[in-house]
Amino acid sequence: MQHQNKTFLITGAASGIGRACALRIAAEGARVALLDIRPAVESVAQVLREGGAVCETVVLDIADPDQTARAVEKISSALGPVDCLVNNAGIVDNIAPLARMKFDAWQREIGVNLTGPFNMIRAAAGAMAERGWGRIVNMSSAAARGGLFRQVGYAATKSALFGLTYNVALEYGRQGITCNMILPGLIGTENVLAMPQPIIDTAIAATPSRRLGTPNEVAALVSFLCTEEAGFINGAEIDIDGGMRLNTLALGSIKENRRS
Repeated sequence: MQHQNKTFLITGAASGIGRACALRIAAEGARVALLDIRPAVESVAQVLREGGAVCETVVLDIADPDQTARAVEKISSALGPVDCLVNNAGIVDNIAPLARMKFDAWQREIGVNLTGPFNMIRAAAGAMAERGWGRIVNMSSAAARGGLFRQVGYAATKSALFGLTYNVALEYGRQGITCNMILPGLIGTENVLAMPQPIIDTAIAATPSRRLGTPNEVAALVSFLCTEEAGFINGAEIDIDGGMRLNTLALGSIKENRRS
């Protein structure tokens, strides 16, 4: 099992991609810390424990630096120092035209989507550096490249993860730590599958692979980036979107895609 004797910390682990990461990585032998603002994260931990995994949960707000510091301290005491950090938590707090977006919603998206990963890295990277090994994966979005209509807060904060990822890679690379960013397209999580079907259909038509991605596909990429074999991948941005990033061409072919 490739993650035997490693301690993973995964934020946003109560559902979707975070849950898929937790299930896969625990199955690969890791000790897993599950963090989320929702108490439902405990139900994921229960599934893992029933399968024989060693795990801990923390319910917290990652936008709060004191809470994140305490969480990393608790996890390190219970499971051992954090080897791999997966910054998966993210929110869309207000869907509205920019001029009507609530300022509090803008601040909240910055807090969770950008300050949250910063807080987690700041709390965990020091111990990684002392041991000379660590893996950090930041979960961005295809929206970071092309924007997202009426979701300026989400798109802007996910785009800001480019800078955070690059700088962590630059600063910590010589200490055996890698930091990479994943940009998922439309993935078939609970939230996405609850969207109006015409929106899903349009996204699929704009995707060369002609389907939604799955949380398990993203989890597989996360798992690989946290291996020894991925040690020379650092400061990378990796799209997992079925080719949606090519949508300057694909969007122009929606009619043809729907006919065929």
